[in-house]
Amino acid sequence: FFVSTVCGYMAGLIGSSNSPLSGVGILVVIGAALLLVAGVKPYVPAEAGKALVAFALFTTAVIFTVAAIANNNLQDLKTGQLVDATPWRQQVALVIGVIAGAAVIPPVLDLLNKAYGFAGVPGAGPAALPAPQAGLISALAQGVITNNIDWGLITTGIGIGVAVIVVDAILARTTRMRIPPLAVGLGIYLPTASTLMVVVGSVVGWLFDRRADRGPKPEATKQLGVLLASGLIVGESIIGVVIAAIVAFSGKGAPLALVSPSFANTAEVLGGLAFIAIVVVLYRWVARLARGSANA
Repeated sequence: FFVSTVCGYMAGLIGSSNSPLSGVGILVVIGAALLLVAGVKPYVPAEAGKALVAFALFTTAVIFTVAAIANNNLQDLKTGQLVDATPWRQQVALVIGVIAGAAVIPPVLDLLNKAYGFAGVPGAGPAALPAPQAGLISALAQGVITNNIDWGLITTGIGIGVAVIVVDAILARTTRMRIPPLAVGLGIYLPTASTLMVVVGSVVGWLFDRRADRGPKPEATKQLGVLLASGLIVGESIIGVVIAAIVAFSGKGAPLALVSPSFANTAEVLGGLAFIAIVVVLYRWVARLARGSANA
């Protein structure tokens, strides 16, 4: 109840993308592990340590699910209030969404596991998908229950977090610059491969917004830009699942490969250039749409 309230409240205020679910989840897994150490571990044999770790992770997964649903519900209800939606119909739609998510997400994760595997999981292949947040939470649960965690690192992280919060508050009062504590934390423990495109996307969005402010209908243009970015994200996810399905059912690591593996480095460069070109073309198209609607 506490976690869902905190995360849902923040999602209702500023959106689910800024909900502190990752940070709260770290506190949850440490709390769950400490409760098991204090209340269960003294009464079970030593070989039950793995089962206690699994139980702590399962408890954390349940709480993560509850908090994610709270994020979705509060954001949807807020949006519904802004457009005068009927509350009970919204609730029916939310229940359908939760059921649909519960039916769709497990098969997709199982498909990705069969196609690639996940880093840190036994049997994962060379193309295993990274899961840094899951790895961090698993390491914390094992460290607390087996009593080999370095609490000095935990307290150092707490100190860094407090310092960043203080600096951010000072900057908010004195300048226009900010240092979001959540972004700093994510940047510390997530690999660059996971966060680089977030930074690139932020820069692209900032440049597009500046250009939109010089146009005839800035707000409409910005909304079209957000819709375009959302479409790119969803499209990438769908194509990723489709490719994973092809890999899983074909039994081949690269069933769509047209050239030899030696072309991989060149392909990354060409793919990056093609992606940049497509983004430029699409955003220019969005800007023309906004100008055309303004002239009409």
